[in-house]
Amino acid sequence: MQPLIDPRLDAYITEHAPREPEILDRLRQETFATLEGPEMQVGPVEGTFLKLMVQISGARRVLEIGTYSGYSALAMASGLPEDGHLVTCDVDPVAAAVAQRHFSSSPWGDRIELRLGPAIETLRALAAASACFDLAFIDADKEGYVGYWEAVVPLIREGGLILADNTLWSGAVLDPKEPSDHGIVAFNARVRSDPRVEQVLLSVRDGIMLCRKLPE
Repeated sequence: MQPLIDPRLDAYITEHAPREPEILDRLRQETFATLEGPEMQVGPVEGTFLKLMVQISGARRVLEIGTYSGYSALAMASGLPEDGHLVTCDVDPVAAAVAQRHFSSSPWGDRIELRLGPAIETLRALAAASACFDLAFIDADKEGYVGYWEAVVPLIREGGLILADNTLWSGAVLDPKEPSDHGIVAFNARVRSDPRVEQVLLSVRDGIMLCRKLPE
């Protein structure tokens, strides 16, 4: 999905972001050249935002729902301390293979664990293992967002962060028609009404829901 602002202003924002690391530039180019749906990939601006969120929050354990070709996972892993760990999950073996290859060749590959399979099953396994995370990023099938939310919130420590991508969905939230549109609308409404978190819906790129888990 595309940002909701003037393309010239979007270019200006990109120009004023930090220089994209070479490994992320290579990954972005390969994604657009070889994979279906390359517009799903997180770009340099949002990648930098995610890295900063990891660093600002002091996160050591990060959970990602929706790897795709690995750009966001690499960006977040680059913000982790050396003993940090990121678990990312996806159901697409083709995109995951691209992601894993770039993880393995990066300076942060030893911080990333890629789990291939339905994300909800991975989340159940993590819950069964009493896993706990400091930050989670949701960026997968939009119809599944509410289900992912319910599975992710218990895995986040008090004071931890949850971010969800595409929460403006190119403006379709204002006039939802497709199942994905309604999925995002339902997700935003669920988060807004959830007493376990405080949240703000940001107009970064295609919309980011930023949430902080409250003490029980």
